[in-house]
Amino acid sequence: ESIDPNDWVPHVTADSIVARFIRQVETRNASIILLHDAGGDTRQATVDALPRIIKYFRDKGYKFTTVADLMGATKNDVMPLVPSRDGWMMKLNFILAEGAYWSGHVLFSLFIIGIVLSVGRMIAMAILAAIQKRKEVGERYAHSFAFDNSNAPLVSVIIPAYNEQVNAVRTVKSLIAQDYPNLEVIFVDDGSKDETHKIVKDTFDNVANVHVFTKPNGGKATALNFGIENTNADYVVCIDADTQLKSDAVSLLMKYFYTSRKEGDRDGAVAAVAGNVKVGNEVNIITKWQSIEYITSQNFDRRAFDLLNCITVIPGAIGAFNKEAIKIAGGFTSDTLAEDCDLTMRLLRKGYLVRNCSKALSYTEAPETFRQFMKQRFRWSFGVIQCFWKHRDTVLNPKYKNFGMVAMPNILIFQMILPFLAPLADLILLISLIAASMNIVVASVPHILLYYGIFSLVDMAGAALAFAFEKEDYKKLLWMIPQRLIYRQMMYYILFKSFNRAIKGEMQGWGVLKRTGSVKKVAVS
Repeated sequence: ESIDPNDWVPHVTADSIVARFIRQVETRNASIILLHDAGGDTRQATVDALPRIIKYFRDKGYKFTTVADLMGATKNDVMPLVPSRDGWMMKLNFILAEGAYWSGHVLFSLFIIGIVLSVGRMIAMAILAAIQKRKEVGERYAHSFAFDNSNAPLVSVIIPAYNEQVNAVRTVKSLIAQDYPNLEVIFVDDGSKDETHKIVKDTFDNVANVHVFTKPNGGKATALNFGIENTNADYVVCIDADTQLKSDAVSLLMKYFYTSRKEGDRDGAVAAVAGNVKVGNEVNIITKWQSIEYITSQNFDRRAFDLLNCITVIPGAIGAFNKEAIKIAGGFTSDTLAEDCDLTMRLLRKGYLVRNCSKALSYTEAPETFRQFMKQRFRWSFGVIQCFWKHRDTVLNPKYKNFGMVAMPNILIFQMILPFLAPLADLILLISLIAASMNIVVASVPHILLYYGIFSLVDMAGAALAFAFEKEDYKKLLWMIPQRLIYRQMMYYILFKSFNRAIKGEMQGWGVLKRTGSVKKVAVS
């Protein structure tokens, strides 16, 4: 078939088809014509062009014939009926063809649905976060109120620790430097195998407001509960042993409880306040990527969900609690790997307010190797799946307000379902780019590139807005380019691994992360 006018291309006209025929015949001295009965929206242009093509060439003395006539055979000779014994082959061929056709359409539809949902979520979160930011400016705790010895309730900062000898002393020192006037530190060593307990005990043995305990290893939840049981304070701040707080962090967190108490909130009293976690050891590409994720995802999401009272995780790195609310909710539990997420969800189920304080800064030591990162994120992912399953009865249940109607569906769609579809979107994009580079005409390639481009632009715009809220250096955004190519694929793998482990019914321990003590000291200045 030497003459091919590409009549299948969408929106081609009969005039174009005829012109291409004439040009190809005259330049190629060819005589076999190829027309199509598929492709594009309709083949009406081909049907309209055919009589004109026949007339043009007949007028020039051409004769139109068939393959059978050229062979001196009949139509039945060259196109015999398929024998009945080969009927199953026809059916198989049909099934494969139909399967390929509908699979392509389904994948493309999922690609579009994923893009639309992701873009819609980013826009919605940006709007919510912007409204919440404006609301914060007018709230009482954002102004000049300050605690002193006469109005500051006792606050216990609880530090659960396991093999944290590298960071423990620096963490406690950052707490002693807090400007909150009525604070004690409760350090709970959870049966460490290194010198954590001895080092902390020897260093702070003579400091009146630092109390150092040790207990048999039982996990983070048991260490937190142990600390809560050994304090008389009405409020507790729970932090990780690798975390350092800015000097005004506790004061800023406590203003939320003070405001709630002064305004006489009833069953919606503030039960917990999330602080703002930042990466304090941006020493390589993996920690820089984590820093971007903390800013553009975790902290940004909490700011948005604060407006709807459906924050699902008070981070372990910095979170303040009303101790009575913790007891009513059942304390920290060990039946999930995300004890902080589980407790937050139980507080929301009880009707409490869970707030976010973006100005209360903590600096955590992020994993510095890919292996340690994968280990940590698997625990987080697996823990969130456990918490979702534990509280699955709240999904789309209006009894639980925005927690059930917004936060839980958000976890289901954007943390569990869409991440499974996201690799398909990347695969479709890759195939489209390869097709385009090989000059293969695929009707959907321009659309795929357009939609993916829109998604990427909105993603970058959302990230830039998050950076603006956090007053971060915009130069960091450049790291988002390699992050999208590598970091996201790692997160896909972690999610797949978590689901596989959950389906098998296997449990997972917390394990130990290797600490380097590389959080910058300037973080607490």
